[in-house]
Amino acid sequence: MPRKVNLGDIPVEVVFKDIKNIHLSVYPPNGRVRISAPSKMNLDSLRVYANSKLGWIRKQQQKLREQERETPREYIDRESHYLWGKRYLLNVIENKGAPSVEVTHSRLLLRVRKDTNDEKKQDIVAQWYRDQVRAAVSSLIAKWEPRLGVAVEKIFVQQMKTRWGSCNPRAKAIRLNTDLAKKPKECLEFIVVHEMVHLLEPTHNARFVALMDRFMPRWQFYRDQLNRLPVSHEDWAY
Repeated sequence: MPRKVNLGDIPVEVVFKDIKNIHLSVYPPNGRVRISAPSKMNLDSLRVYANSKLGWIRKQQQKLREQERETPREYIDRESHYLWGKRYLLNVIENKGAPSVEVTHSRLLLRVRKDTNDEKKQDIVAQWYRDQVRAAVSSLIAKWEPRLGVAVEKIFVQQMKTRWGSCNPRAKAIRLNTDLAKKPKECLEFIVVHEMVHLLEPTHNARFVALMDRFMPRWQFYRDQLNRLPVSHEDWAY
């Protein structure tokens, strides 16, 4: 059962787990703060820890408040959609065949049957974005496995509300956010490398940072670039 501590006007949700290290997270869109902590720790110790990170928490919350968000998509003609950082104008074409999405010049062609509703159009486009990430990530995994000396056993691509990616070191599995297909390809590569480095170091400690510096010296530039880009409109219900 989650507990709470307050840092002045900032409530912090605390979840105790069977883990070794403390994990502090600030979630979009409004900067919700959550700490996952080892079961043996007490709330007083966590309050002291959270207070020591107060400046960082406020900085992350400010970044989230300032980050541009996409307006909700309506899937109508001449609406803007993005692929690998490039803007395309949507053309909705009604036909009797199977639904499909195609890129041509500056257009994104969405072919659907007559009377297809917005929810179904959204599902079709989301699946197409998922396929784009899957197709792009295979070569990136093959490129970085020998460099890092690791092996990725499983790759999942899905819509993720609070993360661009995640890693399960025990299963040697990484998960990637479908929306990465909307960002420049170097952002996808950064996230892939980030998650693969977690196979060497599960936490975001000094060793993790040193490994990122070694294998991808410009990783912080790519991280900042990704964080400056518009993120999808979401209801963000938790």
